[in-house]
Amino acid sequence: MQIGEASRATGVSAKMIRHYESIGLIPAADRRDSNYRDYGAEDVHRLGFIRRARDLGFSIEEIRDLLHLWGDRGRESRDVKALTLSHIAELDQKIALLGEMRATLSHLAHCCDGDNRPDCPIIESLAGAAPLQHAHRH
Repeated sequence: MQIGEASRATGVSAKMIRHYESIGLIPAADRRDSNYRDYGAEDVHRLGFIRRARDLGFSIEEIRDLLHLWGDRGRESRDVKALTLSHIAELDQKIALLGEMRATLSHLAHCCDGDNRPDCPIIESLAGAAPLQHAHRH
């Protein structure tokens, strides 16, 4: 199938398919005489794997490792689990950071009168005139 069909079948944009090909996540597609890329069932399956891994927030390098493990019939599931647990730890850190960001923004929004006056603690904090304070640290 051509790139547009592979894109529709996997939910991966044609641009990302070309990118994944350029960085070696998927092998270079065969070319027809017309120079169109030609993707087979194995390519589409691999693209689906990549899309699902990206949907779960795995990085390109983590996906590269997962693809290697997927293709290794002698793999040990402990390696897949270790990679996944490491990713979960990264997600936990991001969640904590997002929670802090949300608390700070919530605090700033609470402190802003939201009236017709120009005074605004949100703008003052972003401009560096007032320190960012995390609401949960008070």
